Amino acid sequence: MCTKMLVDVALMASWVRLTHLAINYTPFPLVLFTALLKTYNLFSLFSKIILEEMVSFSWVFLAISVMMVGLVSSARFEELYQPSWAMDHLTTEGEILRMKLDNQSGTGFQSKSKYMFGKVTVQIKLVEGDSAGTVTAFYMSSEGPTHNEFDYEFLGNTTGEPYTVQTNVYVNGVGNREQRLNLWFDPSKEFHSYSIMWNQRQVVFLVDETPVRVHSNLEHKGIPFPKDQPMGVYSSIWNADDWATQGGLVKTDWSKAPFVASYKGFEINGCECPETAALAENTRRCSSSGAKKYWWDEPVMSELSLHQSHQLVWVKAHHMVYDYCTDTARFPVAPVECQHHQHKTTKN
Repeated sequence: MCTKMLVDVALMASWVRLTHLAINYTPFPLVLFTALLKTYNLFSLFSKIILEEMVSFSWVFLAISVMMVGLVSSARFEELYQPSWAMDHLTTEGEILRMKLDNQSGTGFQSKSKYMFGKVTVQIKLVEGDSAGTVTAFYMSSEGPTHNEFDYEFLGNTTGEPYTVQTNVYVNGVGNREQRLNLWFDPSKEFHSYSIMWNQRQVVFLVDETPVRVHSNLEHKGIPFPKDQPMGVYSSIWNADDWATQGGLVKTDWSKAPFVASYKGFEINGCECPETAALAENTRRCSSSGAKKYWWDEPVMSELSLHQSHQLVWVKAHHMVYDYCTDTARFPVAPVECQHHQHKTTKN
């Protein structure tokens, strides 16, 4: 009986993904979905389709993560991270970490180790209500003037207006690659997962496992790609009312403080790098060779699946509100990567 239950749950999860795809990626009401399953014998009808769907990114990621070598860490905050500043502005309650911003200070945390390649994920519930002027960030970064960095910045807004999510990629110390989008849900009402997947072929930003940005390796076009510097994982909350909300026109209302962002579900699945190791040594130890196989080096991880590509097209068409590649006022000549930077797809 338990076995059948597990099979049913797996089939149900896959059918939700298929339904999500079929209706143009609009969330499907769970109550209606459950009623359909009770009314019709859908499991056997869609078994073949479900098996095909299981080759998409998230299912392959799960299977490969189990079979391939890698550091799999899904743990409590204190096992992977440590406060980096204003420790009195961080509190924990069970599995939940809360960071607050008031008129005295913001706060932040950072990973205890640095990593090369893999996937980092955290679940965040952003500041509720009037969050104008505040920024909550989750990012990976190396150190130094030629550092690499992958950013999520959640830009607060006045009550009733959507959060804007800004992503950015720094390569060898150069950023200015901002993209902005409005999410298809209210990120302040519930926890949602935010991930960065990084290998030698691409950097993928994912929200609830839906890709919202891809930065591909275009070294064959003479464009640098971040693949030789270990990165730490960081998060912070701070006041940025000089630019964060409507270009700085709306200021932080300190009467609404403290502004609180909540975190849980801390996961790091990547190659941990010793602090004393040389860059060349880290690159070598974090790349597949011989019998050592890392999941991030598998061919299926080198580009988006067809399903993911459709999701990314949907995100860009319906939720992207700014792309540096199309900002001709800022860049009269398009940045060189914008002339070539189109994500590739596999036919899964």
